[in-house]
Amino acid sequence: MGSSIIQSTGYDIFIGKGSILELNAFLQEPKFCNSRLFALVDEFTAEHCLPIVSSFVDRFKEIQVLEIESGEASKSIEVCTRLWKTLGEMGADRQSLLINLGGGVIGDMGGFVASTFKRGIPFVNVPTTLLSQVDASIGGKVGVDLDHLKNEIGVFSSPKAVFIYPDFLKTLSRREMMSGFAEVVKHALIADASYWDFVRNTNVADGAVWQKMIEYSIRVKNSIVQADPYEKGLRKALNFGHTIGHAIESFYLESPSQKLLHGEAVAIGMITEAYLSHLKTGLSHKDLKSISNFIMERFGYKDLEPMADHRLLELMMHDKKNVGEELNFTLLKAIGSCEVNCTVDTYMIKEALKFYRDYQSWN
Repeated sequence: MGSSIIQSTGYDIFIGKGSILELNAFLQEPKFCNSRLFALVDEFTAEHCLPIVSSFVDRFKEIQVLEIESGEASKSIEVCTRLWKTLGEMGADRQSLLINLGGGVIGDMGGFVASTFKRGIPFVNVPTTLLSQVDASIGGKVGVDLDHLKNEIGVFSSPKAVFIYPDFLKTLSRREMMSGFAEVVKHALIADASYWDFVRNTNVADGAVWQKMIEYSIRVKNSIVQADPYEKGLRKALNFGHTIGHAIESFYLESPSQKLLHGEAVAIGMITEAYLSHLKTGLSHKDLKSISNFIMERFGYKDLEPMADHRLLELMMHDKKNVGEELNFTLLKAIGSCEVNCTVDTYMIKEALKFYRDYQSWN
């Protein structure tokens, strides 16, 4: 079993079937050989992924497991408080190591818990979803939601290493795979028109393309993060589709009877923000149609009532890219090229939401 290695700032990312063996070797290193080990999981990774890792990693026989409920609702300060207390009760000290085995929620929250417990203990990420493997597990952002506002509380803190085992994707539903695929689409749209051609012809269910897709997306994100680790400028490119997307995701979180996955909200965000790009930054009608048709075909249409617009605009005002009262977006100039810090007025945003709702008739 082999793996490829991508170097990020201060840590390595191991990708491939050999990544679990790399984790085994990592835990044997002198600096960690005497550390107490903890694993953060949810009920799905506890059942489907923990046994796989345990069969390859010798030290998992001694690991202490912390389990939370899956889903965005668990990504809260209240759950963090419970985890901090549990770590303390289990005897965790500053030399302990937390292994985040799960998707984006596990990685974001586990990294935040580790980075703040006793002013910081080391952690590693073992992402198990496509979303976390192509995006959430790298980049050094960790945090939790607050009152349904996405990632409102957090810090910049990097893992000691990331171990990506593509075969974990076999445990996912198609819906979960498509949620992660939205971030792959985003990487192509902001950075590489040739990658966009690959993405458009990718069958997400085809395991033969997983490693290539994961590696390419990580290289796109890693190059941007290394150039701008604290999101002062270029890194904002990674927010394409997320200003409106996060607002839609938060809106759905406020209504527990309806569930929308992160990637599904970002898909809507990319269509609406592509329309804003057509209005503001010169995205051609041809590219707008290509993007919208592809995303609508792959992700389908989601109901978004016009009555939601006022609340969506309120939620957008909490976006971290904003300056004062101005709503800042990352928009496309063309497929593979983007521009950050684009100010958009509320009238245009409402028009973009209307474009999504009326897409079938517009097309």
